[in-house]
Amino acid sequence: MDRERAIKAVEELLLAMGEDINREGIKETPRRVADMFAELTSGNSQSAAEHLSKTFSVSSGEMVIEKDIAFSSTCEHHLMPFFGKIAIAYIPNEKVVGLSKLARTVEVYAKRLQLQEQLTNQIANAVMESLAPKGVMVVCEAEHTCMTCRGVKKPGSKTVTYCVLGDFSQQRKTEVLSLLK
Repeated sequence: MDRERAIKAVEELLLAMGEDINREGIKETPRRVADMFAELTSGNSQSAAEHLSKTFSVSSGEMVIEKDIAFSSTCEHHLMPFFGKIAIAYIPNEKVVGLSKLARTVEVYAKRLQLQEQLTNQIANAVMESLAPKGVMVVCEAEHTCMTCRGVKKPGSKTVTYCVLGDFSQQRKTEVLSLLK
């Protein structure tokens, strides 16, 4: 990210809002906002494949589910936060990955300007490409502040998205969804 350009852009936004950018409480705001956006979009410079490359051999093909992976992301439409939990279920094909690597994969994609639907699909595709499991299912439930704090103003409303890839039977989907309740 071009930090200096971002700082100047925030200064311009504040001026457009009628703020005095030399006011004590606002003086450092452009720098803080630039630093915040650098952090919120840090996933742009990361690769999920890097995290998912360390695998372990297994003889069992039983499903693995990592659930309640908390995340926060930034809506690319409004630049407002959305946050929630993600579950990743996969059926190994002779290899598994360390559980923390699934959470790191979520962070890679969450720390970008994002859409929830896209986030869900990107995680599923990364797991499928890196682990080559028999099947993968990713379920994401999130609250969007662009719906709760502005616009329609419906606090507590949640959006659920999911992506299923590979050989994931209806029975397995039902099993995963029941385990996530």
